[in-house]
Amino acid sequence: MNRKFPAHRRPGRRAAFAAGLVLAVGLGVSTQVPAQASVPAPAKTSTAAPQSVSGTPGQAVTRVGDFYGAYVDSKGDYTDPDVTLATALRRHYLTPDFAERLAAWENENQVDGVLRAQNVPARWTVTDNGTVGNGHEVVVTLTFGSGETTRRTRLFVLVERYDHIADIATTSAR
Repeated sequence: MNRKFPAHRRPGRRAAFAAGLVLAVGLGVSTQVPAQASVPAPAKTSTAAPQSVSGTPGQAVTRVGDFYGAYVDSKGDYTDPDVTLATALRRHYLTPDFAERLAAWENENQVDGVLRAQNVPARWTVTDNGTVGNGHEVVVTLTFGSGETTRRTRLFVLVERYDHIADIATTSAR
């Protein structure tokens, strides 16, 4: 048999040839990287499902979620909070009796009574807690801060049957 036939070559030579080929191809790619680096990378696509928010007119959870979303947005711009909008939201969503009680509570405690805090939450969730008497109770969880300084506050919001907020408390009426 002739030693020059490919079938008789040593496996080490094939491995060396393959390694050389990979190295040569790799060097060719690396010379193209600087040219590609100046081109903006395409935006990464998220594998998470897109967020959605839904609601139903007249539903207590939707009403409270709408109120807290708009209220936090109105207060959230630290350089230019929209005090006029926050006041209008209170007038629209709160019963007149509760608005008076809330104002007195705020004067006594020196914090925003809707948020039960001096600052604005980073996140909030709204959850149905069922009927209470002639009204409906909704749990609002406010998340303040981030990382190790995260603090959560649970508020129990009572919505009367005519869709106005009649109370915000730190304990459930149930």
